[in-house]
This record gives sequence, C-alpha cells and structure tokens, in this order.
Amino acid sequence: MSSEQTLFIYHTNDIHSHFEHWPKIVEFIKKQRSFHERKQENMLYFDIGDHADRCHPMTEATEGKGNVELLNQAGVQAVTIGNNEGLTFSKDTLNELYEDAQFPVLVANLLDEHDEVPAWAKPYHYITLNNGTKIGVIGMTAPFFPFYDKLGWTIVDPFEILPNLVAKVRAEADFVIFLSHLGFPADQEIAEHIEGIDVILGAHTHHVLQSGKNIKGTFIGQAGKFGFHIGQIKLVINEETKEIVDIEMAAIETPTMPQSKETLELLERLDQKQRQIMNEELAVLPYDLPVKWFEPSIGPELLAEALKEWCSTNISMVNSGVLLDSLPKGGITRGDVHRICPHPINPCIVTLRGDRLKETILHAFTERMQRLELKGFGFRGEVLGRMAFSGIEVHTKKLADQAEHVERILIDGQSIDMKKEYQLATLDMFTFGKLYPAIAESTSKVFFMPELLRDVFLWKLKQIR
Repeated sequence: MSSEQTLFIYHTNDIHSHFEHWPKIVEFIKKQRSFHERKQENMLYFDIGDHADRCHPMTEATEGKGNVELLNQAGVQAVTIGNNEGLTFSKDTLNELYEDAQFPVLVANLLDEHDEVPAWAKPYHYITLNNGTKIGVIGMTAPFFPFYDKLGWTIVDPFEILPNLVAKVRAEADFVIFLSHLGFPADQEIAEHIEGIDVILGAHTHHVLQSGKNIKGTFIGQAGKFGFHIGQIKLVINEETKEIVDIEMAAIETPTMPQSKETLELLERLDQKQRQIMNEELAVLPYDLPVKWFEPSIGPELLAEALKEWCSTNISMVNSGVLLDSLPKGGITRGDVHRICPHPINPCIVTLRGDRLKETILHAFTERMQRLELKGFGFRGEVLGRMAFSGIEVHTKKLADQAEHVERILIDGQSIDMKKEYQLATLDMFTFGKLYPAIAESTSKVFFMPELLRDVFLWKLKQIR
C-alpha cells in the first residue's frame, strides 16, 4: 500500500503596504511552520505580488526595500511581482529592489533590454521536499504592455509562453505551482486551457476564494487584499504516483490573530527610517495652497497647470480629489507632498476630437462623477471631486434643479471645435475602465513614466516664488 504525504501551502497577495495585519500574518506563518515541523509535514509560503505600494510612506522612502525586509523576516519561499512593483518603480529602482532578498523572485514574462529575464529574477524555481518530491514553481505578472515599454522593459503575454514553460518545468517536477499576478479571470482561463499546472496561487483582482476553485483538476487560491486573509491549502499526496489524493483550501481571516513582536519592532525601525527621509524640506510656499474637492481652488488648478507644462500640451484636466489636503504657507517636505498625493498615477496625453472632449467635460460636471468614491486604477483618495483645467475655460450656470450645468467651453479662448483633434494632458487612470469612455477609447495615448503625479506637482511647487 502506497504511503501518503501532506503538504501545506500558505499564500498572501496584494498586501499593498497595508501593514496593519502583516505582523499577524508573520506570527501565523511562524507558528504554522513550527507546528508542521513537529508533525514532519512539509510547508511552503509564497507571496503573489503587490506587496509594495508607494502610497505608504515607508515604501516610498525605502523605495520598496523595507517591503523586502518584511518578506525576508516572514521566511517566504518565493514571490512574484505585481504591477505596483513592476510599474511604479523606475527600471533602475526595480533592478535594485531585490538586492537583499533571501528568496527567489519569479517573473517569467518580464524581459530586459537583452530580451532576457533580468538578473534579479528567475522564470521558475524548483523546491525539493524532505521526501524527495520536487515542486516546480513558475511566476508571472500582469502584462500592461505600453507601460512596461515606456519603462524600458518588454512584457510578454503569459498565454504565449506559459504552455511551453509549464511543459518544460513539468518534465523536471512532480508538481507545478503557478504564482499568478494576472487576475482571477485569467487564472480561470489558464486552468481551462493549459494542462500541467496543479495549483494556481492568484492575485491582482483581490478575489477572496473561501474554499478555492477547482477547474479541470487545477486548483486556484486567492486571498483578497491588504492582508485581511491568508490562503491555506492542504494537499495529501500519494508518494508513489505523486497524485493529489485529497485537497482542502481556505482563506483564513487574520484580524483577530496574535501579532509577531519581531515584526512590530521591524515596522517601528522602518517607520523611524522613513520619517528621517520624508522630513526633508524640498520647497517653500510663499502662500497657502487651499484644496477643495467640490468647488474651484488653487491647489488643483496649479496641478492642472503643472500637467499641461510637463506634458507640453495646450490643455489639461485633473480631478480635484487627487489632492487630499491643502498645503500651508512655509516649508514643504517630501512627506507633505506624499501625504496629499499618494497615488501611483502617471501623467499622460490623450488625443480627443472636440465632440468627445466636450462629452468628457459634461460628464465630469455631473454630481455623480464629482461625488464618485473611486477605488482602484491607482487612485488612493476618497472622491473624484470637481475637475480642474488649464487652457480650458468652462462656463457653468446653476439652474432650478440647483445643479451646475455647462453653458460654454472655450479652448485657448476660442469656442471648442467639435471636429478638431486636441492633445489633452491628464491622468493615466482615466484611460482604464469606463470612468470617461472617450478617454479610454482614444487610440492615441502617450504615457509619461516613471514620474508619478506627485513628482510633477513637486516640480511645480519648487517654481513658486
């Protein structure tokens, strides 16, 4: 009779530098590791990307290296990167991010200028368990093509290379685990159409799969976001045939778990480090810079002007809600700018015909859009807020319904030409989804990277005398 072996897999994803639950996760992992060692069971722990998010001052100040310290302390077996690691850091910063990592970084579909996986990464990795069972682990990240191209990377469509890569790894391994920062829909498609993957550990779309998902014998786990859950998989394996005899999957809630004292101490040390860096004074304001979300104010208007100048266009628009607070007269620190503009959002230029630009402006002035509590697309604020413009005059009038209605739109002092093509400087988040269909559907988009919106704002603040 064949003997059976038990393997436990734990996984986190999309922490996004929300560290309130991280000490609990680390303590849980530590206790589970000790428990499984005593029972002579194998245990693996993986992180599936977007651990680092520059919305957090520690991640910003340490350029993500604080996140790597936290992952080192947790004893992670391997990670892949998310779009926050891949796209919000410059190429040089990403090349240095994992210098001190004590774990392999698996990302098979990111290539450098030599069309090779960069030196800090591997396409796949093998882990041999104590009974000789060999696990092959592959990692990939979401293919945001134009953005990676702008940063000097080549990103490859996972579906182009995954079948051959799985076959190659499968030939050397008893099991294949795929660390996928591609999103749940892509994971389902992979499970449906690509043979040879036993377990997909997913991320990116923030799904909480309470008991996992089984598609054609491929098991998918994903543990939400921000560390509210940690994924747990228990595999019972036939040691002779290497087949999965039984599987249990869960997304375990973390909020009531005990915390790791060592991790709390490390977070405190990292916090002290970031305070020193973020307290650097970078500009001096000769006057107060008020920010209001639902009426015109100087702060958003200055940001719109900065966008126009940075992108070398005649017109720009930016929603007031990207600035979270006013700035007082006097010295402005790196931390001040980060606090009021924490978003990993880049400037961009979109080409819009006059009629579609008008449609966008009319949409922006609706109460629904101004009060929209947006989540995602890089936005880390509360509401979209009123649109601020530079080079565009929008004349409005309150009617009997007490709503503000657009009466006239002027571009450089002239009435908007419905057939003319305009180059509009704005935010890359408007090119995603259905916020502003005309912008999303534009076939001409130019993205500015690696500078984030706050870099452009700070550049403008430094010019004020």
